[in-house]
Formats: sequence, C-alpha cells, structure tokens
Amino acid sequence: MIANALFAAAVLCLAALFVIAGRAEFLVPYRGLLLHGLWKPVLFSLAITFFNLTAFFFYAARICFLKDTGRKLAHFDRDLNSGRTPMPSHLHREELN
Repeated sequence: MIANALFAAAVLCLAALFVIAGRAEFLVPYRGLLLHGLWKPVLFSLAITFFNLTAFFFYAARICFLKDTGRKLAHFDRDLNSGRTPMPSHLHREELN
C-alpha cells in the first residue's frame, strides 16, 4: 500500500512539474538566476508536496480498500479459536500469543 501511495504521488508530482514547466516558458532567460538563488526553497517545497501527496494517497487507500477490516479479522479470530479452521502445522496458537 505504501508503494502504491509513493507511485501515485510521484506520478502526480511529475505531471504537475511538466505542466508548470510548460506554462513558465517566460522564465527560461532567468533559469540560472532562479536555480542558483532559490534551489533550496524549491527543493524543500517539492519534498513537502511529495510527502503530503503520499500521505493523502495512503490515507485514501486505507479508507477505500480496508473497509470493515476489524469485523473481518474478528470473524477470522473467532474461527481460529473455535477450532473449526485447521491451522498449518508450523503455526501453533500458543506461540502466536
């Protein structure tokens, strides 16, 4: 899930950078001045944006794909404790607790 959130954030950041680069062609003559003087704030803002997008996509994936997880896991735990579900031989219930 984290890999998917990182991938989606990277794709969205790259798309935004391409759109901004296409719209900011009038700044090409000042490229050296801007990159030399403002590379730290630009890099910092890109990193913060990437982090926030990753957190947003991770949160959205948890909301969308992990609905009713607690209820489903409680049902699975109840089945394991009742003995109706055979456990693999390499897993012992005493070792899991």
